[in-house]
Amino acid sequence: MEIRHVELTAESVKVLAHPLRSRLLSQLRRGGPATATALAAALRTNSGATSYHLRRLEGVGLVVDTGRGRGKERLWAASTESHGWRNSAFADDEDARTAMSWLEREYQRTYDQRFNDWIDVADTWPAAWQDALGLEDTWVTVTPEQLVALKAEIEAVVLRYHEAGAGDPRARRIALYRTSMPLDAELAPPTEDEP
Repeated sequence: MEIRHVELTAESVKVLAHPLRSRLLSQLRRGGPATATALAAALRTNSGATSYHLRRLEGVGLVVDTGRGRGKERLWAASTESHGWRNSAFADDEDARTAMSWLEREYQRTYDQRFNDWIDVADTWPAAWQDALGLEDTWVTVTPEQLVALKAEIEAVVLRYHEAGAGDPRARRIALYRTSMPLDAELAPPTEDEP
């Protein structure tokens, strides 16, 4: 099993860094294919704006027209299940760096809201789920290369479980957020050419 993933380019970052566009992509990934009308209703906007922004996302390959729409209505789908980026890819593009900063902050706001929503209803879920879900943290002392290897190992485990519960009525889709950030952000390490 493989998760369809795309690395964002400077162009796709600039397109995605828009409140409605990022919400459209998220809705398509969570809810599956939908028309502009259905997406507009779900996101409380108008279908004209939704159609325009879907076409912008299509232009950078983040969404696709499935070809299964009826009449003039198009059925849209996310082209991948996830995306990522390398900050160094945008080092020479200030607009892309600004867009990336907005996206990262938007993703953090979304995470905060989803986790707060979970806390609000956690008591209504069975005890086994309450015990399994939640928040954990730890820290490691690693080099950049070791962190890349660690993340690859975690990704391999996630891939093994990606559809493990498919077909089981007890299974639910679970969001796994993986964040790596320095514990002491104010203590920047030396660059490669420094001792």
